[in-house]
Parts: sequence; C-alpha cells; structure tokens
Amino acid sequence: MHMPGDSAAIGGTLMMQYDDENEQLEDGGDEGPEDLRRCIHCGVGAKSTPHMRRGPEGPRTLCNACGLAWRKTLKKVTYLDASGEGTFGAEMVPKLGMEFENENRAYEFYNNYAGMAGFSVRKGWLDKRVSDKTTRSRTLVCSREGFRQERKAGNEAKRPRPETRIGCLARMKIKLMPSGWYRITKFIAEHNHQLAPPSSKHLLRSQRITSEFQSADADLSDDAVAALRSSGESTGTRQDIYLLPSDYKACLRSKRMKSMQSGDAEALLMYLQSMQLQNTAFFYAIQLDDDDKLTNIFWADSKSLEDFSYFGDVVCLDTTYKFNVHCRPFVSFVGVNHHKQITLFGAAFLYDDSVESFKWLFNTFGIAMRGKLPKTILTDESVAIGGALTMVWPETMHRLCVWQIYHSSMKHLNHVFQSSKTFAKDFSRCIYNSEDEDQFLLGWRSLLEKYDLRSNEWISKLFECRESWALPYGRHTFCADINSTLQSESFSSELKKYLTPQHDLLFFFRNYEKVVSECRYAELQADFHASQSFPRIPPSKMLRQAASMYTPAVFEMFRKEFDVFMDCMLYNSAEYGTITEYRITVGENPKEYYVRLDSTDLSVACSCKKFEFIGIHCGHVIKVLDVRNIKELPERYYLKRWKREAKLKCEMEPKSPTVSLVSGQVPSVAHQGCQLGQDTMEKKDSCSQPHLVR
Repeated sequence: MHMPGDSAAIGGTLMMQYDDENEQLEDGGDEGPEDLRRCIHCGVGAKSTPHMRRGPEGPRTLCNACGLAWRKTLKKVTYLDASGEGTFGAEMVPKLGMEFENENRAYEFYNNYAGMAGFSVRKGWLDKRVSDKTTRSRTLVCSREGFRQERKAGNEAKRPRPETRIGCLARMKIKLMPSGWYRITKFIAEHNHQLAPPSSKHLLRSQRITSEFQSADADLSDDAVAALRSSGESTGTRQDIYLLPSDYKACLRSKRMKSMQSGDAEALLMYLQSMQLQNTAFFYAIQLDDDDKLTNIFWADSKSLEDFSYFGDVVCLDTTYKFNVHCRPFVSFVGVNHHKQITLFGAAFLYDDSVESFKWLFNTFGIAMRGKLPKTILTDESVAIGGALTMVWPETMHRLCVWQIYHSSMKHLNHVFQSSKTFAKDFSRCIYNSEDEDQFLLGWRSLLEKYDLRSNEWISKLFECRESWALPYGRHTFCADINSTLQSESFSSELKKYLTPQHDLLFFFRNYEKVVSECRYAELQADFHASQSFPRIPPSKMLRQAASMYTPAVFEMFRKEFDVFMDCMLYNSAEYGTITEYRITVGENPKEYYVRLDSTDLSVACSCKKFEFIGIHCGHVIKVLDVRNIKELPERYYLKRWKREAKLKCEMEPKSPTVSLVSGQVPSVAHQGCQLGQDTMEKKDSCSQPHLVR
C-alpha cells in the first residue's frame, strides 16, 4: 500500500511484513530431504501437501493448510500491532489516492479497517475486462448496504430472518491504474447504523478467523479460564470507600449447622484471593461461627455488580441445593437481563441456614451493591429466609418463586411424577400459565381430582399459601417474567453436577467460571445480533416503534400481544370525565378485560395487569389505542430494562412499573381496583464500585 509518488512507503515496515508472509517457496538448503520434512503442527508429511510454508518456527515448517491459517492470523496481528492495540492509526484509515498491489491487498486493508471501526465488509459491484478477466474496478461495501429483495407473492417465508441490510452507504471503491496497481477512487466513511463494540468485533462475519491454531488456543486449560473471563470484564480501581454498617455482624454467635469437607476452606480462600488479585473490583465477604470456623461466604465480581445496576429490580435467590442433601450448600442471586437471559448478581456458600445467616447474607449483598436493593425478590419457601427479609429488606416485595416450588414438588410428589407421564405437563400448565384466579382454581381442582391428591399434605399446605406464590395473585408485583426465564434456563442446574462430594471445590470453581463465561458470552452474542439486525415486520407504525426500542427477545413478546390485539373485540363501557373505560373480549373466549384510558396524558391500564407484572403492554391496551387512533405507544411505557440500550447510562430513568391510582376517585361497577400504571423517575446511582473495608 502506498500513496502515488511515495516510493519510501513501498519499502516500509507494513510492506516488509507482507513480503515475509507471501515469500516464495525456498530451496531445500540444509533443512534435510524434502520427503522427510513434516508439518510441526499437524504432522503431515511434505509428500502429502502441495507446498511446505513458513510458520512460527521458520521457513517450510508448516503444511499448506496450516501455513495459510497461520498467515491469516499473522496478518490480523500485524495490523493490530501497527495500529496500537486496536486503535486507529493514520495508515489504517482509507484515503483517496492510496494504491495497492492487487485486489486482495485492498480487501485485506479495508477489512482490517472495518474490524477496527466495528462493521463487516462485503464485496460489491465488480467490473472485469472481457479479454483477460482482469478486474478493472471493485466496490467494497458495508455488509448492511442495500436492501433484501422482496419475495414474490405466495412465496413468503414462514419465519423470515431479521433484516440486516438497511441501505448503508459506507464503501470503498478501487480502480486499476496503468501502473498495474489499484487506487482508491471513492471512500465513504459514514454509516447509518450502530457499529459493533470492540468486545463483539470477532462476531462480525468478515472478521471471523477460523484456523486450527485458534481453535487449539480456544481449548483452554483450567488456569486460562479466569484469564478469558476477566478479559471481558471492565476493570479499574474503585474510588469510594464504603464503610461497614455499625450493626453488621461478621461472626455468627453459634456453631455452623453443616461441616465443611476437607480442603474446602483452603480452596475457597485461594479462589477469592486470586479473583481479587485479577480484579480489584471483585467483592467477597466471610462470616465465621462461634468456633472461628468459616461458615458463610459471599462473592460477586465486577460484572455482577455492574449487571445489578441495570437489571437488579427483580432478583431470585436460588437455593435449589436443598433438594439434594449431598450437594454443597451453594446459593446464587440471579436476575433476567434485557434479552430475557439469566444473569448472575452474586453467589454464596451457606454452611448455616439460620435466620441470622440469611440476615448476614442479605446485609452483605446490599453492601456489595452499594445500598441499592431489589424491588422484588423471589425465594423458596423458608421461614428463615422470610424472617430475615422482613427484618433486613422490609421495603422489598417478597414472593415465593414458582420455579423453585416446581423443583420442590419433584421431591414431595416424586411418586406422582414417576407414575404419570402427563402430571408434569398438567402441573406446569396450572402454575405457570394461569392468568387469573378463576383459571388457577379450576386447574388446581382438576389436578387434585385427576391425580387423587386431595389427601396429600404437601399439596394442601402449598394451596393454603397460594397467595404468596401463585402468579394470578402477584400480578400487581413487577417480576420481569423471570419465572418463565428460569423455567427455560437455569444457572444452578448446570452447576449441580460439580457440587457433589466426589469433586473438590477447586474443580467446582473451575467449572463455575466456565458456566458464568458461557452465560455472559451468550449475552454478548445477543447484544451483537440486536445491533446488527432488525426484525421483519408488517407495515405497522407501532410495531416499527417497538422493534426499534426493544431487544429482539422482548419484541417477540410484544409481537404476540399485537397478534392478540388483532383478535380483540371492543365495547365502550363507561366514561368518567377524561377517563374512558372499555370492555374487551378476545376471540371466542367469553372472559372480559377492562381497559381505562385517560385522554389528558394518555395514561392507560388494563385489568389483566400485564404491564405491572411484566413491563410490556397487553393486546387489550393496544386495541384501545388503535381505536382512539393512537398509532404509537407513549415512550414512557417502554421500560429501559427491556430496551436495546438498557446498559447505556443516563442521568434519569424510569422505575419498574408501579401501581398507583389515577388522580381522583373513579367509580367502577364492572371492575373494582382497575388502576393506571404511572411511571415515576429517579436518579440513577453512580456506577463506581466502593471498596469494602474488612
């Protein structure tokens, strides 16, 4: 690559590196007979490969395939080194007049520039000479250039892929000069879409490098897992000092209930200390018992602390270890992110499960999160947990977790699960899919009769406390649909096999880090695909608005509600000043829903309480807005926790949905207590992580 007239550039470092990569095959010299030479990577003999190529050990040390793979890796490393570890250098940015030896060199240059900028490259328009097929000009474009060709009528895809082409004009055009070199004659740098962040550049199609060398490096040893994990986390020192509360109890005034296995205490301390050495933002706390023995241990890395600041409105305390008495007492604080994936906020080992231990756990969790507490917490049924939450987090709404109740049922109703192939499906339908009390009670009675459970003591006790766990009784409490997310994927279920006494604790921590890394990599992939694609939708203004606001996973939830809206029937019920109440039915279902709309500020709420429960408006509300000729949802009803930019920091952001009355008393005969969700605003805390003085 050189500028016209700049002969010095041709002999520069960058060109020398390319010359080394593409050197011609050398003579044998003192390397030994050709037929005895073998590839140092795969062992293939010289007779079994077209050419022997240069490798990291010198000339003719790799077979043809391994040499080409190593060259690709070398080229990428060369450009990264030349540009200062991924930052733009002057030589990395295309400029009009730059020249390249051939078309491939021009593509490699533009593709490396694209990797630094955060977009993928596609080979576009081509002009070839008819006589000798020489390329006269070529346009290299952003992969999101142009638009997808429309299918013919009657040939539409049942599940259309998301749109990736949105008419981006970014491009670089090269043209063959009389000298035989290719010159940049046109360059457009501006894009009309979000560029991929540095953490997800490797997911861009043109940036993927598949080689045996990289796949071998990806097969990490146990010691390398932590390094991989820490490379994806934000590091840095915390500037604030966070003092322990005066009533914080670092010691338990009794002996622990469970004993540790030999070597567990040493393994725990080794892990916690090594993690804090890697990242000073890593938080951990230890509680001792009356004999000064390790009893309870809590830890959270910097990524967990950061994720809690975004998605910590709803937390589930996962204590499913109790269902297996042979497992170590591992518990985790988990939540759901904006892609409806499980995210980890912290973890602990509890060798004592008394009220005092859980008080310590919740106090420690609050300290780690700089005093910010969840709005809702879901736990298993436990007198100790309930008592501790009442004393420590009195303002947090406490609900029993349906997912953990289902796991508990597998223990208490094991004979029913084993004897019937349909019980699991029927029980799941009853506890997960009931939207109102009548539907739940009908399904529950059907279960008792069908499986002869009327005299079962556990089922009877579970029904008595139904208001604390059954979904129809908790629809006024925001839960971010975490129960359905836990139902589809569980963080703890992946770790159960590593918690058994047959494995030492170091083995558990190695696999714990792998599981956490996989979860976070799945989020990284979801972020990337959300930024690089757009769902195909019918011509609806509200759907286009929702698709631009929501992540793809959450948009699919909204799209289902839009399908419900298409099947809704609306009846004008009553008016109270500026508030109008509508009666809605869906399809052939006789059940009625009531929607209220205040025309002064477009506040709207439905008796199904879907927005209060999940944070997404229902099809009944969409029907009312459509009848009132309101084609877009008021932006305050798009919760930031569900948006594509959920992790972008801003000074003000809406809270999770809360239930509050519209100003003034509004009588209603048809539906008592139908209330409008009113969004409030609050200051967002700083994201700097405090030090814990121990």
